[in-house]
Amino acid sequence: MNNSTTLWWDRNTGSICYIDQTLLPNEERIVECRSVRGLRKAIQRLGIRGAPALGVAGAFGVALAASRCRKKTLGPFLATVACDAEMLRSTRPTAVNLGWGIDRVLDTIRNAPDVAAARERALIEAEKIFLEDTGCCHAIGEYGASLLPDSCTVLTHCNAGALACSSWGTALGVIRSAVRAGKEVTVIACETRPLLQGARLTAWELSRDGIPVTVITDSMAAHFMRTCKIDAVIVGADRICGDAVFNKIGTYMHAVLARYHGIPFYVAAPLSTFDLTGKARDVVIEERGRDEIARIGNRTFIPAAVPVKNPAFDATPMELVSAIITENGIIHPPFAMTDLVQGRTK
Repeated sequence: MNNSTTLWWDRNTGSICYIDQTLLPNEERIVECRSVRGLRKAIQRLGIRGAPALGVAGAFGVALAASRCRKKTLGPFLATVACDAEMLRSTRPTAVNLGWGIDRVLDTIRNAPDVAAARERALIEAEKIFLEDTGCCHAIGEYGASLLPDSCTVLTHCNAGALACSSWGTALGVIRSAVRAGKEVTVIACETRPLLQGARLTAWELSRDGIPVTVITDSMAAHFMRTCKIDAVIVGADRICGDAVFNKIGTYMHAVLARYHGIPFYVAAPLSTFDLTGKARDVVIEERGRDEIARIGNRTFIPAAVPVKNPAFDATPMELVSAIITENGIIHPPFAMTDLVQGRTK
C-alpha cells in the first residue's frame, strides 16, 4: 500500500482512475471516471476525498474537460472548459486544494495558440501536479519523522494517508517515513464519525503496511490521552488560514485535549493547502446531509422529526498547533503570516 497510487490519469483510456473510498475496507475497486459530471459526483459522495487528492482531482478534471470538449475554436473551447471547472469547484467549498488544482491548469491553457495545444497543456500540467503531490508527501514525511521519538504512539484523526493524496500521505506519510527510518511507531486511529474515515481508511492503509494500529471511538480520545502514553497527535488539513487550521470535524476537540495533556499537536499539509489571505471567520464550512448521521446501513437511529447538524470540518486555532509540517520544512509558532509566505516561497 505504501508505494501504491490511489488516483491517476490513464492515458490509454483518457480517464481518471481512483480507488473508490466509499467501498473500503470491504472492497477495493478501481473506478474509471470519463466525464466531469462523473468526477463531480465522485467528489460529492466522497469516492475521492482528502485535500491533496482533491487538488490532483481538480487538475485532472480540467484536463478531462479539455479532452472531452468538442468546440473547434479556442474562445468557445476555453469558455466550456471554464464552465466545467466551476462546476467542479463548487462541490467542496471548505477545502482549498480543489480550487488550487483547477486554477493551475486553467492558467496554463488561457494563452494557448489553439485547441489542440490547450488540451495538451492541460494534461501536462495536471500530470505535473500529480507528480508534485507524491514528492510533497515524501518531503512532508521526511521532515515530520524527525519530530517523532524512536519509539512512540501517535494518535490520528480522519484519514490523511495515500487515499487522501495520490500516494504516501501527509499525516500518515510522516508515520510511514518514521517507520522506514527504523522508528517503532504504533498508531491509535480515531474512528472519525460520521463516515468513519479513521476506522475504514486509516486502519485499512496501516494494516496493509504492517504498521500497528488500533481503532478507538472519537469519544475515547480523552481517556486514552490521560491513561496511555500518547507521544503526539498528527492530523492533515483541508485549509490553513493565518489564524486557524480547518480539518475534519473533531480535530479541534483533539487539539484542545492534546494541549491539556501536554501532548504535541502537529499538522501535516502541503503548502497548496495554505489560504494566506483568508481568516477563519470568512471560511464556509460544508454542511453535509442528514443521512450521514441519522442512518447506519439500512437502519435509522434518529427520529424523523428531530433535526441534525452535520458540519464536515471545524477550525483549530493556531495557538493549539505545535508545528505545521510542509514539504519545505517545519514551521514553528508563532505562526506569523510572513512565516507562512516564506514557507511557500523559500
